[in-house]
Amino acid sequence: MMRGKSLRMGGQRQWGEHMRGRAVIRRASATAVVAVAVGAVVTGCKADVVDGAAGGGEDGVGGKRPPPLTSSPSPPSPPGTRPAKTPTTAPTATPTASPTTAPTTAPARSKAAPALKVLLAEGDQGERVRELQARLRQIGWFGGPGPTGRYDAATVSAVKGFQAKRGLPATGETDEASWRRLLDMTRKPGFFERYAAGDQPPAKPDPRCLEGRVLCISKKSRTLTWMVDGRALSTVDVRFGSQYTPTRDGEFTVYWKSRHHHSTLYDTPMPYAMFFSGGQAVHYSSDFADRGYGGTSHGCVNVRQEKKIADLFAQVRTGDRVVIYW
Repeated sequence: MMRGKSLRMGGQRQWGEHMRGRAVIRRASATAVVAVAVGAVVTGCKADVVDGAAGGGEDGVGGKRPPPLTSSPSPPSPPGTRPAKTPTTAPTATPTASPTTAPTTAPARSKAAPALKVLLAEGDQGERVRELQARLRQIGWFGGPGPTGRYDAATVSAVKGFQAKRGLPATGETDEASWRRLLDMTRKPGFFERYAAGDQPPAKPDPRCLEGRVLCISKKSRTLTWMVDGRALSTVDVRFGSQYTPTRDGEFTVYWKSRHHHSTLYDTPMPYAMFFSGGQAVHYSSDFADRGYGGTSHGCVNVRQEKKIADLFAQVRTGDRVVIYW
């Protein structure tokens, strides 16, 4: 009886140890499965549980095998061929719908200011250029003897200076804005302001000038035209005496020519002198060449272009007529 009791107790201890062993094996199997699954997650691969990896088959120590973590196994490859690799599909990003942007109306651009129209520029000639130069001369921007009627480098420089001083684009071209500003600052120039440097057109000839050889002198246009039988051969600028020493009007004749004359009355040179009335003569004046119409003569008819009067002196004869008129 005692022996039977001992046998039963020994059997119970063996059974207890056996059960504790199975529990340890189950915990190890579970730990291995978790480790494989974690590795699959980390490496991006699928974990396959191999039969018996948990410590036994279906009827082994591990009990029932946990359900496989992968999809159905691929069918075995035929003998003599390499097993086909399971294609690894790259994870595709879920397409994100592009945000629909409501059409926006482009902001209206401010219209650029239209370019100002250029009225006068370098190379132009004529009366409008003379007026421009005369107006610039009134406010001290155009120097020299006076307007020339030619839009040259001196005119470009004068216009640039005027524009820069007034905050206008300094282009040297006379545009609408520059012209309006100049009109506001100046007055309309007179005829002899526009022709202060000479080259003014001659007046209509007096009827007495239409016959024979005549020095036809107009006080209105301040010109002397050398005419032969009604045909104008040349014209020069002239100036006259002041109100205190006026140049006589009327019809005269050249009675004496003196190439290197010197006035004893005024102690001044009178080259190329052609006397027509007393001490009054047509002659070259260096003062006229320098000062223009800023000065007057002592009653003579002054000519400022020396070359032109030299040519005229060579053509005029003693006895040719002189007509001075308004």
